[in-house]
Amino acid sequence: MIVTYLMKNFIHYAGWELAFFDEAKNFRKYQIDILKKHIKGIVGEIGPGNGSLCEKYLNFTNRIFLFEPSRNLYKNLNLKFKDLDKVTVINDEFKPSSQKFDCILLMDVIEHIDNPSELLIRAKNSLNQNGKILINVPAFQHLYSNFDRDVGHVKRYDKKTFLNTVKEIPKHKINLFYYDSVGYFMSLFSKLLFDLFARYSKNYQHNFKQKIALWDFFIPLSKLLDKIFLNNFGKSLFIIIKK
Repeated sequence: MIVTYLMKNFIHYAGWELAFFDEAKNFRKYQIDILKKHIKGIVGEIGPGNGSLCEKYLNFTNRIFLFEPSRNLYKNLNLKFKDLDKVTVINDEFKPSSQKFDCILLMDVIEHIDNPSELLIRAKNSLNQNGKILINVPAFQHLYSNFDRDVGHVKRYDKKTFLNTVKEIPKHKINLFYYDSVGYFMSLFSKLLFDLFARYSKNYQHNFKQKIALWDFFIPLSKLLDKIFLNNFGKSLFIIIKK
């Protein structure tokens, strides 16, 4: 079952990379600009990591439930949100219950799972009427790198791959678009360069902080180019599933 897989793979998840991406302020702002059009009411976030995204959408919601299987990340989340009554942190995988949600977030989660269809069906069944599931995944398998492997990514997604994963959900209930076009080219260049010189260096984490900062610097350009290219490609794929 998918929940067993989630617990097995995330209970000891340290998330070494999260702190670096939490510093990507331009990218987080871009994500919030996308999310705030859809997020409202009672929200459930599955796999919130360090909670940096939750901090930014707090004001758009009435109540938040954070489902975090990782013990270490759960402790961090508890400390971060201990004084906020509207936030409940749960050290467990997402399970259907009497609690219903207006919005469920899976931000950079399903790429860690072999077959996320059961989790997505459970999430959809836990929505209130007119509720939405908001999903972010790394895009395009040809960008799959040592970084993806090391942080536990099973695969990256394109539109066709995702739709084949959730055949049980009618296509007219799903909206998909790519974003971060500059990030796409930077990821492609980085992968090609690393593969070319892999015999000389296997440490892609060298200057990782500086690489993230450089990518984040170009996010405003990405936002412009995404509009020009009509979100036809990008480093990430954003998915909206409607009840």
